[in-house]
Amino acid sequence: MTVTDTATTDHATKGASVSDDLIYEIKGHIAYLTLNRPKALNSISHDLDVELAAKWREIDADPDIWVAVLGASGDRAFCAGADISGGTEADASRLALGGGLTGIGGPLYTLRKPLIAAVHGYALGGGFELAMCADIIVAADDTKFGLPETKAGIIGESGVMHRAIRQLPHRIALALILTGDRLGAEDALRFGLVNEVVTLDALADAATAWAEKICAASPLAVQAAKDAVLSRRDLPLDIALSTKYELIEAYANSDDVKEGRAAFQEKRLPEWTGR
Repeated sequence: MTVTDTATTDHATKGASVSDDLIYEIKGHIAYLTLNRPKALNSISHDLDVELAAKWREIDADPDIWVAVLGASGDRAFCAGADISGGTEADASRLALGGGLTGIGGPLYTLRKPLIAAVHGYALGGGFELAMCADIIVAADDTKFGLPETKAGIIGESGVMHRAIRQLPHRIALALILTGDRLGAEDALRFGLVNEVVTLDALADAATAWAEKICAASPLAVQAAKDAVLSRRDLPLDIALSTKYELIEAYANSDDVKEGRAAFQEKRLPEWTGR
């Protein structure tokens, strides 16, 4: 099941493309990316990595795309990590797993637009990390997050461990890392890793509902807020508070900030343009 199977929208689909590895659609201001390798548990091959890298940059460059939703085909897995059927050596392109979102073995690409992950089934290793790269995670109730590296005796790039220890309580993350055990959706919700748990049949609609919530806000304000938070999250509070943020300063002169003020004064909903 793709993330758009049951999702509804008032906007026509545009920019749709389907490859052997990735389904890509734009509906209104929402871009939907669906990993399309269900027989391989949606593991990330080199070709899929290349496609994702191109799509993230396309999404960031298009002012009419305000939110991205990442999901996966099939019923078994969101993503089982890297496809190592062709060997474990990193490719010379060094795009990094997920088109650079994880930064595993290559340069990290931070998506400027908000990203929602619609996760189901197995989210293992690099697939778990790919989910943790999202700003919002919606999980089906059959989701199993896991770090199987130590249990399998494979330790290479350790990005997923660094993310897990930052996004989960310390001992919960270490237990996953040291044992290779899996974390179910309800426990992930309890520990604050995911935002919502739904049935698999409701996953697409739930992800779209989150995207539409974000689209109700000014896209430029959302992007500026995301940049400010993520760029200073590891610094002391006093430094973060005293920093000037280019995107926030640029927003002050945008059409959207003027529209927000006008809508408030006229007691109506704003009509954002992202300009």
